[in-house]
Amino acid sequence: MLQVTPHMRILVAVEPTDFRRGIDGLARVCREALGCDPFSGTLFVFRNRKRTSIKILTFDGQGMWLCQKRLSDSRFRWWPERREGGSHRLDAHELQVLLYNGNPERAGASPPWRRVPLPG
Repeated sequence: MLQVTPHMRILVAVEPTDFRRGIDGLARVCREALGCDPFSGTLFVFRNRKRTSIKILTFDGQGMWLCQKRLSDSRFRWWPERREGGSHRLDAHELQVLLYNGNPERAGASPPWRRVPLPG
């Protein structure tokens, strides 16, 4: 079972990807276009040109996972802008918002760590 935890590194590929690619093709995109090791445990998120589908690729230590979500009646509204390196980093809670077709930048979650003042 694939579990997304707060300490996981999540990278979103900014450019759309050909969804005829499987595990090996997406692993090549990770290496060549994103400059990352697909066997590092990072979750890589890709979208198709129409913005109707998302694929997630990750390595769990034993093998590769390839998951896909296709929207039945709409398109993913939010996607990161083009930038150097070809990827955008997300936190685990932001990925959940994205998978529900929301805008992770407007999620309004508290920061992952904050200093707690001591009483007194």
